[in-house]
Amino acid sequence: MRIPPRITTLGGIAALLSVLFVGGPVIATAATVPSVTAVGSVCYSALPSQAHDTLDLIDAGGPFPYDQDGTVFQNREGILPSQGTGYYHEYTVVTPGSPTRGARRIVTGDEVQEDYYTADHYESFDLVDHDC
Repeated sequence: MRIPPRITTLGGIAALLSVLFVGGPVIATAATVPSVTAVGSVCYSALPSQAHDTLDLIDAGGPFPYDQDGTVFQNREGILPSQGTGYYHEYTVVTPGSPTRGARRIVTGDEVQEDYYTADHYESFDLVDHDC
C-alpha cells in the first residue's frame, strides 16, 4: 500500500519559494503561515457506516445520492499529495440529521484503494486502511 507523504506546515514551502523568487529567506511566523493538518490514517472498520455505504457505491459505480458526487476534487487546500487535475474525485458521506450534504466526504485517488476520509470538510484527511 502506498502511503502519501505527510505535510505538516506551509513554512518549508514558503521558505523555498522565497529563496527561488526573492533571492533570500523570508521569516514566517505562525500568524502569517496557515497550519496544514497532516494526512493520517484510519481503519476501514473505524469509519462510520455511512462511509462504508459511500465506498460500496463508488465500487459499484453509483448511483450516487448527490449531483456533486464523482466530480473532480481540486485539492485547493494542498493537504493531499500533489497530483494533476482529475486525479482526485469526491463523494458525499451522508450525515444523518443534516439538512445539507454535511461535512463528511470520501476523496478517491487513481491508485487502487486510495481513499481518503474527511469528517471536517477538507480540513484534514485520513487515508483509509482497507486491511483493518
